Amino acid sequence: MPTSDPALTAPAYREAMTRVASAVHLVTTDGPGGRAGFTATAVCSVSDAPPTLLVCLNRSGSAYPAFRDNDGLCVNTLSAEHAPLAEAFGGGLPPGERFAAARWERLVTGAPVLPGALAAFDCRIVGRNRAGTHEVLICEVLALTRAEPADGLLYAGRRYRVLPEQDAEALSRTA
Repeated sequence: MPTSDPALTAPAYREAMTRVASAVHLVTTDGPGGRAGFTATAVCSVSDAPPTLLVCLNRSGSAYPAFRDNDGLCVNTLSAEHAPLAEAFGGGLPPGERFAAARWERLVTGAPVLPGALAAFDCRIVGRNRAGTHEVLICEVLALTRAEPADGLLYAGRRYRVLPEQDAEALSRTA
């Protein structure tokens, strides 16, 4: 039988959220506020007309000032081979050293785009909403890239996991 926690606390909520598997992304920016990036799982589609997604960003994170001051960002969806980059941008490397761990390109906004990302969504930030400790960025997609299908990188249970491409393909046929 499931356990119930009548006293909902931040730690209880965080622990419950570890049971939610999420795709792993590198969210990057560059502009007047500087270059920055972070590893994120709180990214989702909002609409396809116009193509829009949202990104949740912790306001206490080291990357926040750059995202606050810049108008563009890129959401780079990672494959399993990018796990070391996810670690680096998740705090494994100091902010000033993270971008040296890979080669980067640029599209419309000038935000760093990771070649070989499963998908990269180059976006203009069109809305910002505060929610608790985070800022929800509403992002209009201006350009995108897609790589060949590969194993996807997920995060669940406080660790990285792999979704084999063939499993993802089979799941999409049944949906």
